[in-house]
Amino acid sequence: MSPAQPVGEPLPGTGELPAQVAAPAPDGGERPFSVYLHVPYCRVRCGYCDFNTYTNLSMGRGASAEDFVGTLAGELRATRRAMDAAGLPVRRAQTVFVGGGTPTMLPASDLVRMLDLVRECFGLAPDAEVTTEANPDSVDEAGLAVLARGGFTRVSFGMQSAVPHVLKVLERTHEPARVPRVVEWARRTGLSTSLDLIYGSPGESLEDWQRSLDAVAQIGPDHVSAYALVIEEGTRMWGQVRRGELPMPEDDDEATKYEMADAALGRAGYEWYEISNWARPGAQCRHNRAYWLDWDWWGAGPGAHSHLGDVRLWNTKHPVAWAGQIAAGRLPVAGHEVIDAGSRELERIMLGIRLREGIALASLADGPSANSADGAGATPPHLVPVVAGLVADGLLDAGAAMRGRAVLTLRGRLMADTVTRALTQ
Repeated sequence: MSPAQPVGEPLPGTGELPAQVAAPAPDGGERPFSVYLHVPYCRVRCGYCDFNTYTNLSMGRGASAEDFVGTLAGELRATRRAMDAAGLPVRRAQTVFVGGGTPTMLPASDLVRMLDLVRECFGLAPDAEVTTEANPDSVDEAGLAVLARGGFTRVSFGMQSAVPHVLKVLERTHEPARVPRVVEWARRTGLSTSLDLIYGSPGESLEDWQRSLDAVAQIGPDHVSAYALVIEEGTRMWGQVRRGELPMPEDDDEATKYEMADAALGRAGYEWYEISNWARPGAQCRHNRAYWLDWDWWGAGPGAHSHLGDVRLWNTKHPVAWAGQIAAGRLPVAGHEVIDAGSRELERIMLGIRLREGIALASLADGPSANSADGAGATPPHLVPVVAGLVADGLLDAGAAMRGRAVLTLRGRLMADTVTRALTQ
């Protein structure tokens, strides 16, 4: 069961965008623009998953997998018309990310057609980063070559673990030996590679987790993401935990496994650039950074979320309803909200503190010095004792604080929410 959508207001008419979508960035400039495309189909719905995914590939006209690209074309063209009507300038996409679900449940040629639609409706920057997610058992080398020729630059494989019994608990369908094979195929086509890991699965020992980390180091992708398992209410795994069939993940275990990941990946030549993400030099995921740096993006597909100016929007979730709205000539936005100044500032701090470069302490002041994003200016007086306390507690880097930036230590990464609360009190 995917989570409930936010509570918001519908768009007027057939999907007119509010004037606040054109709000400038805090520095008065134009925000860069990205595109997210959500493909909702999966062969198997994993027990921990609460994403908007469906195993039925034949949901009816417009909503079935074979119709997906045509329906998506209707949404993207309607989006372009709505942006034009709102006076938004045409901005070429700097990054495109195709997520899901399992996008590679569709033929590679369909994913290339989706990218062509982005070119048609928004344009694509010459150096754009274009990523698709994939399961290791949903690709072959020929399909990856089609993606590379069509303009994709990255593929992110859902590895999750190298240990068979952990994969079984997570209900993943691939064999561990499949992962190095697909990474090698992607390399041969010229695609950059990323592996996603999950730690804290019920029954996963520290030795199991180390085995997965060692496997990643041996495979050597360009980028690694590692996420603590969160068992969301309503998922099949949540029901198993409630019935006592599986144990609930423990915070201390997950903290230890995070520290193990940082150490192992550091030894293998990766550097953390966001709490859950590590990369080789030059291989950071620009699309990920777009979210943390407050870029604009449009999310297309069932349940996708968008952010334009001071407005958040989210699409109708079910593919049948989503397709029906597009067929009726409507932008399939289920609701939207206008972000007030206080919420925007909280989000800026909450997201910025997750990055390796952290945030400028001077930007936490009220008034002109609040725009000192480069770190120039003094720490606001009311935060001097707060920052000193966070440094003393080992949560902020002392040297960075002396240079006017709040940068998380390893321990601070485990307590990022605590740091955010302290800096926004």
